Amino acid sequence: MKSLFKQAFMPTPGGQMPGTAGVEEVYAAIEEAAALLNVPCSRDTVGPILTAFAPFEGGVIFSASAGERHAGDLDLTIQVPRRIADPYAHALANGFLEKTDHPVGSLLSDLHERCSIDEYLIDFGVVGGFNKVYVHFPRDVQSVSQLAAVPSIPPALAENAGFFARHGLDDVAMIAIDYRNRTTNLYFQVPGIEPKVILSMLQELGLPEPEQELLESAGKTFRVYVTLGWDSSKIERISFARSLDLPVIQARVEPEIKRFVTGTPYTYEGERFSISIVKWSPDGEWFNVGSYYQFGPLQWEVLRKILR
Repeated sequence: MKSLFKQAFMPTPGGQMPGTAGVEEVYAAIEEAAALLNVPCSRDTVGPILTAFAPFEGGVIFSASAGERHAGDLDLTIQVPRRIADPYAHALANGFLEKTDHPVGSLLSDLHERCSIDEYLIDFGVVGGFNKVYVHFPRDVQSVSQLAAVPSIPPALAENAGFFARHGLDDVAMIAIDYRNRTTNLYFQVPGIEPKVILSMLQELGLPEPEQELLESAGKTFRVYVTLGWDSSKIERISFARSLDLPVIQARVEPEIKRFVTGTPYTYEGERFSISIVKWSPDGEWFNVGSYYQFGPLQWEVLRKILR
């Protein structure tokens, strides 16, 4: 993995990552990626979001979920340009979301007051539309206790502080705010986890014991993330992200998922960089895959440190 990453992601002369994609270029790439999944791509849905959050100065990532319950869409994660100071307010102003009095609507501003945020990203589905804002602060990681003090954070974070402590999870580098589902994802920065620790986590959450092969693969994670809501103290889902482990996932996903993760377009030199994520919840086990179309400087820096 080290040699592959070095080949694919060494910076160009001057230390800069390759160019900035335009709206039409990104839309064409989305159409190509969606076709690999047999997902319909409508300019009426995608075009307004791309236009509102252009130019694309940083990362652009395609992702898809396997399994009948989770299929049917292509998700895009796009770095928010510096000209947009508040991506949630921008989404409201453009009609992508409706204003709410729920705490989910206050979380971004509360985090902004307490964290040194490096960048924002948004997530939207080609079919489903605008979903999330990611708040990324890898240079100012926050502890569970610090984030539990944020007024609008789900109380479930503090209620599960013991679980996180028992399993060595404390350094949160990113939070995703899902406005449609009214949940949050907290992304813990980790240097890998022993499979027996993952098994302990799943057992404590009351989840079935997975195959050893999956435990070994998940142990190579660089970010563990949990999904929390405001209506329950339970951890709704736990996920483990790592560089693509195609030998493990290809027998467990649909053919179009393999085609997608190995065939999506990308803009940088070297080999395509993709990730695979195994997710466990009371509803079962499934996979998500992501493929980087374009890198932002911070994303490149973070991954270089993780995978070197």
